[in-house]
Amino acid sequence: MAARVLPRSFYARPTVEVARGLLGQRLEFRGRGGRIVEVEAYLPEGDEAAHAWRGRTARTEVLFGPPGCAYVFLAYGMHCCLNVVAEPEGTPGCVLIRAVEGWGDGPGKLTRALGITLEQNGWDLLHSPLRILAAPAARRESITVTPRIGIRRSAQLPLRFVLES
Repeated sequence: MAARVLPRSFYARPTVEVARGLLGQRLEFRGRGGRIVEVEAYLPEGDEAAHAWRGRTARTEVLFGPPGCAYVFLAYGMHCCLNVVAEPEGTPGCVLIRAVEGWGDGPGKLTRALGITLEQNGWDLLHSPLRILAAPAARRESITVTPRIGIRRSAQLPLRFVLES
């Protein structure tokens, strides 16, 4: 049986629910990919680390669009980072994909290994070569929750989710 792409309704939920739900799912891009094992949630409200914290801009426009799209940005002028748009359209939540089993141990290494660039910003994960396929959900007891990594603002929020093997 062929794996199915996660439906838009999966992404049109609260950001933390989407983040937890992504653990164990399969990220694929042009024949490469693997099981998602680490993510970070960026909330639509009260999260100063979120790119949409100050509102809608040309850079953050995709975050306000349909859930289930890719938000790819350049960190530190050198590393592309892949995020998944969450929440209903108009509400800018997103989830950073930090690690996929076997393809790097950080968001920049992950995108470099899979060939994901700024060109994929705004791509619909339901209808493009960049997609997330349904897999058995991670058991709640196999998920570790910690503060996010590498940020200064809202760093204390427990919004990093890691799937323990």
